[in-house]
Amino acid sequence: MKIITLLENEACRADLASARGLSIYAETAERKVLFDMGPDALFLHNAGKLGVDLSAVDTAVLSHGHSDHGGGLAAFCDVNSKAKIYLRQEALNAYYAVLPGQEPNYIGLPRSLAMLSERFVFTGALQNLGGGFRLFSSVEDDQTVRAVAAKLQKKTAAGFCPDGFAHEQHLLIEENGKAALLAGCGHLGIVNTLQAAERCLGRRPEAVFGGFHLFELEPGAPEAEALLDATARFLAQGETVYYTGHCTGAWAYERLKQSLGERLRPMHGGTTVEL
Repeated sequence: MKIITLLENEACRADLASARGLSIYAETAERKVLFDMGPDALFLHNAGKLGVDLSAVDTAVLSHGHSDHGGGLAAFCDVNSKAKIYLRQEALNAYYAVLPGQEPNYIGLPRSLAMLSERFVFTGALQNLGGGFRLFSSVEDDQTVRAVAAKLQKKTAAGFCPDGFAHEQHLLIEENGKAALLAGCGHLGIVNTLQAAERCLGRRPEAVFGGFHLFELEPGAPEAEALLDATARFLAQGETVYYTGHCTGAWAYERLKQSLGERLRPMHGGTTVEL
């Protein structure tokens, strides 16, 4: 299998665009899958530079209902008329960043995406896409091993409430005895997400790609240090290689790097990995 990061906060080549968001292309002998589409159409530019024909993609996956992962969905549909788009129905809810003393900031999907509803396939807790591709969203929320993002909220008829991330899903890919996990942002924590992946696979995957949502941790704060220590201990088990960026954060990355060494690698736009 081949995994190509089409778009991320940073790019590893000068001719590639970057933006705060994520888009990943995954290819096996049987399937060509687009996982997330970044905040806008920039991933299309990068796909061309990287030799990825997005019109040939047979399946699209939206990891969750935030605009930095799904803002480019309409742009994808402009160049690809056949791929079904797999998402949680909850991804279409209204999501906001809510901070004290500030107006709530809408961070959900563009509301105009409703016109693409005939392309949508709403997923359950476990969805087999065929060809070695599976989606899962049944992640147990142990808050002791994740950064709690209190500002991320859902707007309902009764007002704002904490986001429980029912709109988040993750992709497992298996081919020739190797497995990869694509985790988007992993709002419920990379430890919780990886444990859920293990329950599906019966083992750990060879590689993990995605953000770990640790960027808001306060460097040196005791609770942040404890979370990163616990995360590093868990990730260090086995031989899995982790490619991460986007919402992981520079400080958290360097702290995890101290424990994981070469098993932790950057996932910038243009990164290509073959398993």
